[in-house]
Amino acid sequence: MIESLRIEDLAVVERAELEFGPGLNVLTGETGAGKSIVLGALSLLAGGRASADSVREGCDAASVEAVFRTEGLADLEAELAERELRVDDHGLIVQRRVARSGRGRARVAGELVPVSALAELFADRIEISSQHDTQALRRPEVHGFLLDRMGALLDERARVAEGHRRLRTLDAEIEQLRAEARERARRLDFLGFQVREIDAAVLDPEAVEQLGRERSRLAHAGRIREEGGEALTALCGDPMGEAGGGAADRLAEAAKRVGALAGVDAGLSDSAARLEALASELRDVALDLERHLDGVEHDPARLASLDERLHQVEALLRKYGASVEDVLRFRADAERELAEIEGADERESELERERARVCSRLGEAAVALSAGRARAARKLGRAVQAGLRDLAMPQARFAVALEPVIPAEGLPCGPSGAEAAEFRFSANAGESLRPFRKVASGGELSRALLGIRGALRADARGMVLVFDEADAGIGGRAADRVGRALAGLAAHHQVLCITHLPQIAAFANVHFRVDKREARGRTCARLQRVEGDARIEELARMAGGERVGAATLRHARELLAERCPSASNS
Repeated sequence: MIESLRIEDLAVVERAELEFGPGLNVLTGETGAGKSIVLGALSLLAGGRASADSVREGCDAASVEAVFRTEGLADLEAELAERELRVDDHGLIVQRRVARSGRGRARVAGELVPVSALAELFADRIEISSQHDTQALRRPEVHGFLLDRMGALLDERARVAEGHRRLRTLDAEIEQLRAEARERARRLDFLGFQVREIDAAVLDPEAVEQLGRERSRLAHAGRIREEGGEALTALCGDPMGEAGGGAADRLAEAAKRVGALAGVDAGLSDSAARLEALASELRDVALDLERHLDGVEHDPARLASLDERLHQVEALLRKYGASVEDVLRFRADAERELAEIEGADERESELERERARVCSRLGEAAVALSAGRARAARKLGRAVQAGLRDLAMPQARFAVALEPVIPAEGLPCGPSGAEAAEFRFSANAGESLRPFRKVASGGELSRALLGIRGALRADARGMVLVFDEADAGIGGRAADRVGRALAGLAAHHQVLCITHLPQIAAFANVHFRVDKREARGRTCARLQRVEGDARIEELARMAGGERVGAATLRHARELLAERCPSASNS
């Protein structure tokens, strides 16, 4: 329960502190006095959306702070412990600040937390039913969620939704694979041709380089033999020419002479050795050159063959890369893509098998959800109808219709199951059950909402239930019944209710009055707890208006004595 609530600079509230109690807490006051600001503050603490416009004029920020009692809420305390948030003596302080700049922050147990954490912690523990929620009963899509929550079927509902989503995803992927099949076939042929063309060339970087060298030698065979022969003559001399020989012979002669001189001049020994080595190296070069020239022959047939082979390689380089290595890398990439394309058919088969499994599980989940909904619909129908009788609607009937949903082709159910729930209502004897949106008046909707909330929360404990004008459109005997229903809910939950009817306010364990005052040229909403004579005067004002007479006061005392004897004696 909420032990206390402090509000600062929110709308027309400059500062207010409320000490709530267990059971039924009511807020009363003239229309527009600021009662709904309390609901707005509670919504902020529950992670509701904040607006910079809610900050009081002339202030930089608004703040809301509450102390929650967590006795008996072991699940909440465990969740707080998981978040490393410490609760001392079962007292949890929650704060929310909204800045005019649009930025805000939240604290739980003194620690900064994301605003989303407030919703995660309190969304299922603080339930605010506004007039907007009453109108929501006219929307059938809300009915299914309420039914599933009442039947503890939200996990099953989530499984069906996830299965349906997965099935649609699989169908989209399969459809895409099928749509791309023709393009894949064209791509498969093209890549296959490219790989075969490259493979036919049997490319090897070293071999291609050797072919280039051989082709150059054959293309220039004549020049090589001619100029190589002249070089050989320069080295060894012309065997048919004059005496004297070539460079090799002359170098050998020089080495011989210097070697002889080294015998008489030791300083020439090194020069003699070097000349001898050069002469030997020159003779070896001459022999290698001679052997190479002997192997050079003009071979037009071989040259033509090499030209054809290198032309083939050049054609591949123009198409697939600047070098043989680039062409081979292109081929490897093409082969990988080929494998992916060839695996597409297998992928489609895998998806079809997975789809069959998901479809089977979804069908089973939908059947289980349908069975649970049938049980929950009967239970909710009985509970709400009993509640409506307690709310002065003895002839009213309520039932939950489960209408089959026609799923998309190939799917076993819709995203929310095989049926849609719709609340149906009849206020008077002899009238058939019809959808809420067609038959329920404002007052009937208010009581129906209270009856549904009571049925939904019958098995729950320890929640904070907030009702914004649950008395809309009713009065007299119906108001008395609504007050009793709220008091019944308050036996299991802390209930906060905004009301304009004294018949309801008289049931409260704690009563707050909200009014507007002007101070220092500013309008301020004032929230104060009323007890004793002040409470009787407030009930009398609600019953008789601003001019309260003795009869109205007596009526207020009787209301309080009958509905809340402990308060009337205080």
